[in-house]
Amino acid sequence: MDLKSNEPFWLIKNGLLATYPSLHQDKTCDILIVGGGITGALIAHQCVSMGKNCILIDKREIANGSSAATTSMLQYEIDKPLYQLMELIGTEGATACYDACGKAIDKIGLLASKIRSKAGFRVKDSLYYASRKKDIPWLEQEFNARKSAGFKVIWLTAEEIGKRYGLRDTFGGILSKQGGSIDAFCFAHELLLNSVKQGLEIFDKTELIGVKHNARTNVATLSTGVKIRAKKIIYCIGYETVGMIPEKFVDLLSTFAIVSEVDVSLYQRYKDLLIWNTSDPYLYMRTTDDGRFLIGGEDEEFRDPAKRDALVEKKSIKLEGAFHKIFNKPFYTDFSWAGTFGVTKDGLPYIGEHKAFKNSYFVCGFGGNGITFSVTGMEMVAYWLEKKTHPLAGWFKFGR
Repeated sequence: MDLKSNEPFWLIKNGLLATYPSLHQDKTCDILIVGGGITGALIAHQCVSMGKNCILIDKREIANGSSAATTSMLQYEIDKPLYQLMELIGTEGATACYDACGKAIDKIGLLASKIRSKAGFRVKDSLYYASRKKDIPWLEQEFNARKSAGFKVIWLTAEEIGKRYGLRDTFGGILSKQGGSIDAFCFAHELLLNSVKQGLEIFDKTELIGVKHNARTNVATLSTGVKIRAKKIIYCIGYETVGMIPEKFVDLLSTFAIVSEVDVSLYQRYKDLLIWNTSDPYLYMRTTDDGRFLIGGEDEEFRDPAKRDALVEKKSIKLEGAFHKIFNKPFYTDFSWAGTFGVTKDGLPYIGEHKAFKNSYFVCGFGGNGITFSVTGMEMVAYWLEKKTHPLAGWFKFGR
């Protein structure tokens, strides 16, 4: 499946950060990690830090799937509002899921500092505002749910939002003191290079064709004609998991994004803020670490790559119009692209084992929190390898 169209900003910005060979000889390892995006990079970091002998493969160039198309907004807020998630899975579970995403942002910051990352990690506030008057009652309910759960939130009136941030056509909103952003494409490469120094082997343009499960070993057959024998397999292939698992567990959507020319004044005003709203589909905005402004949204049901790609120009014009309506100034687009992402019935990821795959584990972030969910996935993988049950396992499992 083609997960992106055009050339996303991050690919042009970073250039060729690292290259890896394809695999042409049989290998044996403790853990085979399938997928070399930000999720695979995080999981590889976790596994090698535990002293495991690991091999990572990807059928593309490293980080050239969804990680090249992501907007890399780091949010503790899940696509499903907290008060709704409480109704679905209970107060304890919903609060724990939101809290895990909040802690994941802090963990990314610590990890970025540890490996001396140049991926532009930045802590930011997060503004979630009502774009329609009819959204105020439920957004106030969401504010009260978050405040009661102990999250640091402030309610801002439309007038306060206008004075603080210069946004028009708002009807009030929630300001949270927990958010961030990063260049996930760059960060994935940095994590992998760091893991290579600790023994990780990486092979790209090497596709997994099939797996034969023996009593204690998985034998993976690859597109290059060789095999890898691994005690465990961890799948970090995101939305392409839909091609592996027979039951329907996620809906695929197309999302669109544009990045402006460098705009110093715009960057200075909004560099410490994530912005998103209650439109359906919602808009989301952030600055980049090189002084640009990013706006994304206009999501719709994914049909096929060709139809999605044909919409990029039309969607870009709509996003430019939305920016003008909100900020009362023109948007000068430098880059535009589309990507594919998945949404689940409860806004939560699928992280865990699946009965059809022995000695295997899936880390599928999904939704607007794919990166923070994958950070939680690191911890869950560690529990799995140590044969322990993670506190979030029940809420993230397949068949829930």
